[in-house]
Amino acid sequence: MPDCLYIPADIEKKDAGNITAEIEREIRSLGGNVKSLQDSVNRDLEAVRKVAEEAKGAVGPEVKSQIDALTESVLRKMDEATKPVTDRLDGLEARFNRPGAGGFGGNGDDGLEKRAAEFARTALSVRGNLNPGVVLDAKSINVDGYKAWEQSFGLYLRSKDDRAIEEKALTVGSDPNGGQLVPTATSNRIITQVYETSPMRQLATVETIGTDSLEIPNDLGEFDAGWVGETESRGETATSTLGVLRIPVHEIYAKPKATQKMLEDASINVEVWLAGKIADKFARTEASAFISGDGVKKPRGILTYPSGTSGAKIEQIASGGATSITADGLINLMIALKDYYASGASWLMRRATVGAVMLLKDGDGQYIWRPGLEAGKPSTLLGSPVYQAADMPAVGAGALPIAFGNFRAGYTVVDRLGITVLRDPYSAKPFVEFYSRKRVGGDVVNFEAFKLMVVSAS
Repeated sequence: MPDCLYIPADIEKKDAGNITAEIEREIRSLGGNVKSLQDSVNRDLEAVRKVAEEAKGAVGPEVKSQIDALTESVLRKMDEATKPVTDRLDGLEARFNRPGAGGFGGNGDDGLEKRAAEFARTALSVRGNLNPGVVLDAKSINVDGYKAWEQSFGLYLRSKDDRAIEEKALTVGSDPNGGQLVPTATSNRIITQVYETSPMRQLATVETIGTDSLEIPNDLGEFDAGWVGETESRGETATSTLGVLRIPVHEIYAKPKATQKMLEDASINVEVWLAGKIADKFARTEASAFISGDGVKKPRGILTYPSGTSGAKIEQIASGGATSITADGLINLMIALKDYYASGASWLMRRATVGAVMLLKDGDGQYIWRPGLEAGKPSTLLGSPVYQAADMPAVGAGALPIAFGNFRAGYTVVDRLGITVLRDPYSAKPFVEFYSRKRVGGDVVNFEAFKLMVVSAS
C-alpha cells in the first residue's frame, strides 16, 4: 500500500454533514447568547431611563457622564458576546468551503469544482504524494485544465485519437510542445548490407587494354624430336601450331537518379555514396560472370566448359560420393593437376562447402584441414590455400562445388575502361541521373591449369 490518504465520497459527505451540524449548534448557541445579551442590555437601558427621570430634563455633567458610561457598557457587552460566535462561524465557513467538503466556493458547474478536486487528490495518491498532512486548497486545483481533459477524454476512449487530449506540458514527443527544440542527431555513416562475392579478380591475371578485345597467342602443340646416330641422316621434324585466343570486353552499366534537392540538402554526400554502391555492385556482377558467365554480353566463366583433357575443356574429377565430398575425392583432384601448376595452386569453394570439408579426416583420423594461424593468411587444405567464393555452387548431385588450380595461369581478366560516371542533370528534370559504365572481359586461357570436382560416386 502506498503511503497516501484517499478520501472516498461517502466520508466527504459525512464530513460535510458534521460541519453543518456544528453550524446549527453555533446558531442555537448564538440564539441563547442573544437572549442573555438582550436581558443585560434591557437592564442597562432601564438604568439609563432611571437616571434621566431623576434629572427631569436637566442634563448636567454628572448625568451625561453616567449615561456615557452605561452606553459604553452596553456596547462592550454586545462585542464580547458576539466575537466568540463570529470566530467559530468563520472557521466553520473555511472548513465548509475547502475542496471536497461539499462547498468549494460557489455554485460551480454541476460539481465541476468538486470533480476537479477529486481528480487532483487521486493524482497525488497515485504518485504517492498525498500524505495524511497534505491539505488541498482552491489555488492548487486547476479547474479549467480538468474541464478540458474531461471534455476530450471520452472522445479519446472512443477513437483512440491522441490528438483529442490537450497537452499543456513541454514534451519531446510533441513538436508543438517543445519537440522541435530537440534536434535529431544523424550519424555520418550508413549501415549497409554486406554481400559475399568471389575473389577471381584477385587470383587471376589482369590485363588493361586500349581496344575492344585482347588477343593472346596460344601454343597448344609441341615440336617433334628423336634420337639419331652419329652418321645417320636427319629428316625434318614437326613443329607446333600456334593459335590466337581472343577475349572481348563487355559493358556493364547502372543509371540511378536522385532529385537535385536531395543532392543539395542530404546530410551525407549522396554522389559519393552512389559511387560506392555502384562500384560494389559492378565488382560482384563481374565476379559472378568469371565463375558462371556464358560469354554472351558478359565474360565467360570457368564452370561453363565441358569436361575433358584436350582442347577447350576442363577436366572434372569425381568427389567419391553421390551427393557429398570425400577426402579421397579431394586428394584425387589435387593429384590430377600437373606439378608445374601445383606450386601456385589454390582451392576455390563457397563458405558452406568449406564447412563440410573442415570435417573430413584422413585414414589416421586426422583432419585434413589446416586453419590459418597468421592474420591475413588463408587456411590450407592438403598444403594449398583455400579461398571462399560465394558464386561457386553448393554441394549436390552433379554440381561443380570445388575448383583447384593455378588461376593466375589459367584465367585472364581484361579491363578496357574502369568505372566512368556521367552526371546528367538535364534529361530527367528535376532528377539528376548518374550514368555509370565499365567495360570488362574475362575467359579461360589455359584449360589444364586447373581442375573441377564434380559431385559423383564415380
